[in-house]
Amino acid sequence: MALKDVGCLGPCSEARWRWSATSSTSIPTRTCAGIVRSCLAAGQIVERLAHRRPDGRIVSRMEDMEFFRRQTKIVLGRCGRVDPQNIDDTLVEDGYRALAGVLRANDPEAVLREMKVSGLRGRGGAGFPTWRKWSFARNAPGSQKFVVCNADEGDPGAFMDRSIIEGDPHAVIEGMAIAAFTIGAAQGYVYIRAEYPLAVERLKVALAQARQRGLLGKNILGAGFDFELEIRMGAGAFVCGEETALLTSIEGNRGEPRPRPPFPALSGLWGKPTLLNNVETYANVPSILLRGGQWYASHGAGKSKGTKVFALAGTIKNSGLVEVPIGMPLGDLIYDIGGGTSSAKEFKAAQIGGPSGGCIPKQHLNVPLDYESLSELGAIMGSGGLIVMDEDSCMVDVARFFLEFVQEESCGKCVPCRVGTKRMLEILNRICEGQGQESDVEHLIDLGEMIKETSLCGLGQTAPNPVLSTIRHFGHEYIEHIRDKHCRAGVCPSLVYALFERLPGRSRYPRLCFAGVGEAATPRASACTARRIRFPPSARGFAFTLARTSAAGRRSTSPVSIRGIKRFMVDQEVTIQLPEVRDSLENARRKIAIVGAGPAGLSCAYFLARLGYQPLVYESEPRPGGMLVQAIPSYRLPREIVAREVRMVENMGVEILTEAALGRDFTLKSLRGKGVEAVFLAVGAPLGVGLGIPGETAEGIIDALGFLRTYNLRGSAKVGKNVVVIGGGNSAIDAARTAVRLGAESVTVVYRRSREVMPAYKEEIEEALHEGVKLQLLTAPVDVVAEAGRVAAIRCRPMRLGEFDGSGRRRPEESGDVFTLPADQILVAIGQALSTQGFCDDIGLETNRSGFLHADPVTGQTSQKWIFAGGDAVTGPASVVEAVAAGERAAVGIDRYLTGGEHAFWRETKEVDTFFDPEKDPIDAPREHLPLIPVERRCNNFDEVEQPWRESVAVRQAQRCLRCDYGRRPGGNGDQGMAKVQVPELGNEVKD
Repeated sequence: MALKDVGCLGPCSEARWRWSATSSTSIPTRTCAGIVRSCLAAGQIVERLAHRRPDGRIVSRMEDMEFFRRQTKIVLGRCGRVDPQNIDDTLVEDGYRALAGVLRANDPEAVLREMKVSGLRGRGGAGFPTWRKWSFARNAPGSQKFVVCNADEGDPGAFMDRSIIEGDPHAVIEGMAIAAFTIGAAQGYVYIRAEYPLAVERLKVALAQARQRGLLGKNILGAGFDFELEIRMGAGAFVCGEETALLTSIEGNRGEPRPRPPFPALSGLWGKPTLLNNVETYANVPSILLRGGQWYASHGAGKSKGTKVFALAGTIKNSGLVEVPIGMPLGDLIYDIGGGTSSAKEFKAAQIGGPSGGCIPKQHLNVPLDYESLSELGAIMGSGGLIVMDEDSCMVDVARFFLEFVQEESCGKCVPCRVGTKRMLEILNRICEGQGQESDVEHLIDLGEMIKETSLCGLGQTAPNPVLSTIRHFGHEYIEHIRDKHCRAGVCPSLVYALFERLPGRSRYPRLCFAGVGEAATPRASACTARRIRFPPSARGFAFTLARTSAAGRRSTSPVSIRGIKRFMVDQEVTIQLPEVRDSLENARRKIAIVGAGPAGLSCAYFLARLGYQPLVYESEPRPGGMLVQAIPSYRLPREIVAREVRMVENMGVEILTEAALGRDFTLKSLRGKGVEAVFLAVGAPLGVGLGIPGETAEGIIDALGFLRTYNLRGSAKVGKNVVVIGGGNSAIDAARTAVRLGAESVTVVYRRSREVMPAYKEEIEEALHEGVKLQLLTAPVDVVAEAGRVAAIRCRPMRLGEFDGSGRRRPEESGDVFTLPADQILVAIGQALSTQGFCDDIGLETNRSGFLHADPVTGQTSQKWIFAGGDAVTGPASVVEAVAAGERAAVGIDRYLTGGEHAFWRETKEVDTFFDPEKDPIDAPREHLPLIPVERRCNNFDEVEQPWRESVAVRQAQRCLRCDYGRRPGGNGDQGMAKVQVPELGNEVKD
């Protein structure tokens, strides 16, 4: 046995060590001696260093690792196995056998026939049939011809060609020699950028060894064939990746493209016929001629044959080089091989094809990675760069990044590329800075199409692709940047005050609040929060957590707990002070009705009251609060918290009428007849969706929301002994945990997908398991077994995850035999619906395909201008925070409708100095979770499970904040460590 240097095996996310068929991961240098003794001497695997699956099982063979298992290595077949600087290693692995066979047969036409059968297409991006390009060059008139390899790999995130040359340079040399024999060339060039010093060094060694063995130069292998190969290094200009610019650079001129036709195959290098392919194309040739074109064509799909090397980069667990059959679905590549996103956040898009490519959203994870399918989505395969992005990526900023790259790399020879991309970049910069206009999107599309049609070379012709594809698939983000002045990913500095703004509905929590808690000035912080967004108490359990990286780039090992700090502030608010209200007799006389006293309705009433209106709220149930009191159990949200909020709203002059139902006690027309000038519909989505299976009408099958509503409003509800809950959302988990508390002996949640994609909050699922709830995953109900008309069991079928669907998740498919779960009660929580019967029929409100109300996303205005809508009635089931934000937007929209102005004074900001030292290291404290009451004390009552922090803990956690607002605004740095931050106008009642 002997150790040897090899090229890259593929994985980049972890350092790998390999001996024969074993694999290990992250090997420290100090452990090498022990590895040699165990693996090499004793033939044993060092288990503590071995690669492990997520379930902890050891993977002893490299081929069984998830990263390698679905790969098909042809081009990369010898990379990581042979020493690239030892030609003997390559010869043992069949190196140059294909060349020897071609020279022995002495039949160039046979080579072309085999290449045609293989279906190999150019791997540089265009996908032109390789055999046809070779045939053009062979049949071109002229006694002097050239073969050129394009190794000028300049795409951001791409490293395929470099790694092939570093790991198996002889495959490229052999492929070029075969191509030269086929077309009749005696001279070749490898054009490689000087930024690849290792690749250049190894290629030089390989060329010298090939010459020494008679595989290059005069009379190769005694067959009378002469072929010499030289290296030409480029200076790193991206445009030199374009074939005509590359040839111009080899000639010693400035790398600028030239018009086509004539194409290089007829008139290329120094005006001579020139065959130009990229590294991966040439590296495929020896395997095709050794094993046959039919063998190669057995890989791939449709018109796209063989394999493709991709460079996985970005937010992905298993980054690195992979080689897969063309046609593999994008989702399989990202999840099965790449392991999914490294951030544990939701996959958002993949940028494929580099600056010339496009973005593919999660709705198209099932797209086959072939030339035609990608083209239909506005993308290209390109050379194989693939950058994975999660929800932290702003797609407008992504388009700007790639366009900025292209604009800087443009040679400037043609006006469409030089000037057109500059104009597009100016528009994108304006949009990202919050100064965009609604016409900008159309201008970008028009400019992009014009540049594609009129640019001189492929660089300009594909430069608009990232912009056009992001507009196509993420047009809503452009609209948010322009119309709402909001960057949902929190990336564009001018549109982000702090990472808090990324919460649903743009709920803004001023950074001064964290600074206040950190400085033990909690009352000031609480007042600051309360002025900007209601309802902090009722929404305290439903804020999301983020905030990991600061604007200065400093990174915390774990996120700041926004929810925990907000909870602490709210609990310190002993009495709720009424916020600033603008007195307006004119507004007070106007009649405004709000239908529904849930979070959206109460929020709308609160903000209207601040503007001087006195709206009348109608609630069909005996208690206001909507889903806050009807569906959310009190162990998550104590009822007195909601009651405080309701009293506060009433004290502002809002009247709430309970047990007044729309369609039963009043209609929209009757409200209009009473002089109501504007109505806000916040009726929610109260209806459950049925199972749609035989037997679902049996007694004991209940809508989960109805079950929760019954208990929460009456204080009691019937519960069975063996309860089965169908669904995976928050309502399903709430119903299951409620059933446990009401005395059910067995509670099982049946969900047709895996736990990783359950929509319920992860911490709620975890606590449900602690309380004894069972999860029956990858299971779908088939029919209900009833006895004497009452449910006795439910029959289910195992499922497996198949192809990706439009939600970006794998579609469950039937797998296995039906089995039976005993059940005397079934709670159904698979969706919510809205019935517009009774209030839309006579008024003509438009609805969408899902049956929810259609409303303007900014103002909430419906097709009837005097009627506004928001919350679940518009969006479908969503979070409390989103409903609160919808109510605020509708209040502003109603005020604008009635008065024609913009009077949302709480949105105004001012600068306040708070102490911050940007040079100081982040506080050395781990993230702390909210304390929970023990399981044994909570399963028979509805006491609140989460408990607040002590003040010392809250202060310490607030001090962990990295101040992402610092430096984001003009004038963001004050003197003597004082950072100016923008906060809402607080009013006179808050003293600094």
